Amino acid sequence: MTVLSISRRTVARSVRALGVVSASAALAIAASGNALACNISEFSAAAKCDGDKGVITVTDVDPSGVPATITVYLQSNGADAKMVGEQVVKGSRDGATISFSEEWKPKAEYRIHVKAGSYVDEDIKPNVVAPDTACKTESTPTPTEPAPTKPAESATPTPSESESESAPPADSAPSPAGDSNLAETGADSNTGLIAGIAAALVAVGGGAVFFGLRRRGANSNS
Repeated sequence: MTVLSISRRTVARSVRALGVVSASAALAIAASGNALACNISEFSAAAKCDGDKGVITVTDVDPSGVPATITVYLQSNGADAKMVGEQVVKGSRDGATISFSEEWKPKAEYRIHVKAGSYVDEDIKPNVVAPDTACKTESTPTPTEPAPTKPAESATPTPSESESESAPPADSAPSPAGDSNLAETGADSNTGLIAGIAAALVAVGGGAVFFGLRRRGANSNS
């Protein structure tokens, strides 16, 4: 009887010990499963530059590779101003990164929401804040020297031009009055002498006519 009682108690103790071990193993397995499951700490986001363009990047380092839907919202005064975009990412131990094209302004704020099956349905904390400097800086145009202006041509002729236009040709200079009359009549320096001779001839002719008339009258009276 004594031997049988001891054996039953030993078996009972062994069963209880086995139960404790099994429960501990189950808890360890459950904890391990939770550790391997997707969680929000495995996601990160940043506002970066891709050349001279702005982008919002999200990186997933979930080794289990659970597909996660990422949604990016631009914030304004603590509320969603617009949805920038939505993509699905499948994480890996080395990390998988997706990019959203966004011409963000300096210090702009973005809310990144993650939805991964039944594991994650929350935002990445804190919100993403863009850098203080934009990706593309506007270059200041270099001032160019103005082209030299050509002086306006004056309508007033220069003294040399005015004199050349107003001065008559040397050949067309007016002749003295005496020379002009002589040229027109064809006379020369003997004009006075010729006029005297002509007057004497007229006088002689007149005298001859006078004496001829007197003589004719005397003949008629006799």
